[in-house]
Amino acid sequence: MLRREMPPATVSGGWLLRLDSAGGVAPADDDGAMLSRVDPWPESAMRLGYWSEVPVAVSVEEGQEWPPAREWLAQVSSAESELIATALQVTRWARDHRFCGRCGHAMRRLGHEFAMHCDHCGLRSYPRISPCIITLVTHGKDMLLARSPRFPPQRYSTLAGFIEPGEAVEAAVRREVMEEVGVDVGRVSFFKSQSWPFPHSLMMGFFAEAASRRIRIDGEEIVDAAWFSPDNLPQLPPVYSISRQLIETHRGAVAVR
Repeated sequence: MLRREMPPATVSGGWLLRLDSAGGVAPADDDGAMLSRVDPWPESAMRLGYWSEVPVAVSVEEGQEWPPAREWLAQVSSAESELIATALQVTRWARDHRFCGRCGHAMRRLGHEFAMHCDHCGLRSYPRISPCIITLVTHGKDMLLARSPRFPPQRYSTLAGFIEPGEAVEAAVRREVMEEVGVDVGRVSFFKSQSWPFPHSLMMGFFAEAASRRIRIDGEEIVDAAWFSPDNLPQLPPVYSISRQLIETHRGAVAVR
């Protein structure tokens, strides 16, 4: 797994994860692995920490086109998913924060942590993480699933949205459910969290118990929503997503009753 301790500046090689400019991940060799042993790393490589006690870095190679990160997430372990998520988020952050947002001068990347520093005004920038809630609304055994206009045809999923400034996480669950499908919820319970690097979200998963079954969609973020029984479900999100994990956890819980 990834040990989040920066290798010293004297370390110049080890494991390397290669990305293309769109976030695709390069296969390392014929056995389907994604890490290569490289010494020295490319000059532009960013240190990520240690992988199996060996220093690991990421580089972005322009002009390449490799399998999208989502394809990798469907087949790798949770520890490897964490490594991919870290690489995607820090490389995007480094690309988007080359200049100071306060004074416009060039930023300098620090070697001992994920930070960009402006020597002109002193502003320090860290990778952006956007907290989101993702919620499975239930009523007895049934699940409320919805369709976004961005989804593939026939796919339904749980409800999700960003947490607003000054808002508690549980309040965000209740607000998003009301805004998107017009449903009041009672008890809200935390499930688990998942980094979602598309581009920089941290998804916090919840179960929420509906106070009624009446649905009123907003017609913008949600184009359809309905109650589904565990035995009659539509096309669902991929298995590696926290949305699918919420659904499968509920299905397993009600199946034993």
